[in-house]
Amino acid sequence: MKIKGLRWWVIGLIALATIINYIDRQSINVLWPEISEQLYPDKTLDERKEIYSLISVIFVFSYAFGQAIFGRIFDWIGTRLGFALSISVWSVATALHALARSFASFAIFRSILGIAEAGNWPGAAKGNAEWFPTKERAFAQGLFNSGAAIGGIVSIPMIAFLSIYFNWQMIFVLVGVTGLLWLLPWMYLVKSPPKNHPWITEEERKYILEGQKNEQPDSEESDDNAPPENVLKHKQSWGVIISSAAIDPIWWLFVFWIPIYLSEVYNMDVKGIGIYGWVPYVGAMLGAWFGGLFAQNRMKAGWNVNKTRKAVITLGCLIMLPALIAMANPGEPIIAVLIMAVILFGFQTAIGNVQTLPSDFFSGKSVGTLSGFAGMAAKLTAAGLTYLVPWLTMGGNYTPAFVIGAALALIALASVWILCGKIEALKSNT
Repeated sequence: MKIKGLRWWVIGLIALATIINYIDRQSINVLWPEISEQLYPDKTLDERKEIYSLISVIFVFSYAFGQAIFGRIFDWIGTRLGFALSISVWSVATALHALARSFASFAIFRSILGIAEAGNWPGAAKGNAEWFPTKERAFAQGLFNSGAAIGGIVSIPMIAFLSIYFNWQMIFVLVGVTGLLWLLPWMYLVKSPPKNHPWITEEERKYILEGQKNEQPDSEESDDNAPPENVLKHKQSWGVIISSAAIDPIWWLFVFWIPIYLSEVYNMDVKGIGIYGWVPYVGAMLGAWFGGLFAQNRMKAGWNVNKTRKAVITLGCLIMLPALIAMANPGEPIIAVLIMAVILFGFQTAIGNVQTLPSDFFSGKSVGTLSGFAGMAAKLTAAGLTYLVPWLTMGGNYTPAFVIGAALALIALASVWILCGKIEALKSNT
């Protein structure tokens, strides 16, 4: 049996896993007003926000730890088994949230969830590097990045709807089971990388493998199988790590705090959050598609990787900057969520190309390693900003948080232009 366009089926399943990933993690964000009222009736609104912040910080720290671990796990056991391990553990951890009755139990289950969910991103980057030629990678990256946005679009109204019929405990169980069902098509379809896959057509196999030949010059020894310390010796690797660490907290600022922001600033209940909270993720979805398509279009037009990546990342950051400042005084809730949509559009335009940088500089095992380090750094800075948000937003004023977001966008832009230098495959003697 031969399947035409098998690489698109693979990236489609990775995108679906990313949707499930975000439904799982977003559940607590939407349900927190109900959960906190039930578990902490004697706490004030600010005290409940602090508890939520600490739980979120534990999740992000665990996520950062998991990124470093799974970067190596995917290099060790491969994309197929790596994804199976990651999604199995995070789905069970999601269902276990139904048993949480205190800060400690929530912290434990969120920690397990964070470690396991982290595997999605180095795994997706590695799957992208395996299954796509260089010129298609930004678009493929945008496709599975759009899964995060679609997960946000779907999860917020879905969880709000389910809350009408089920308590919060049952919602966690239902969401957890969804991830386990994903394993069935994944294990059946993704049998091996394209070089040895029995169902790929010879035409597609040749197209993929020949399109990857420009990753490493034939005349030079590459760092393909280099240990982590060799990957980190390059300033370009630090450019990738710093840009990821600067830009990623912008995303998490909205992922964690959109429902709480709407509840605190506009006094919305779970139903109101379900009506408004999905809008910003539409911008994220469109940005993921736009960033990937624009990069692919420019490369087909003859732009090299260096010019393409820098142009798209710069455009995304410049879109975010004025919108982040505008959030200081957005006015009506519909205006606020539309401005958020612009911010997340810019973010996703840029982030798909930032996340493609490891496979632009390296190939093989080094891609997963650098992706894991960059993801770990990004989650550590995201945890720091998440921890500061309750203090920054005392009295419901979120302006300081948005100003910090604008500064982070500038840092990300500077690191790409200054540290990454010319974006091209690195040689061992670079």
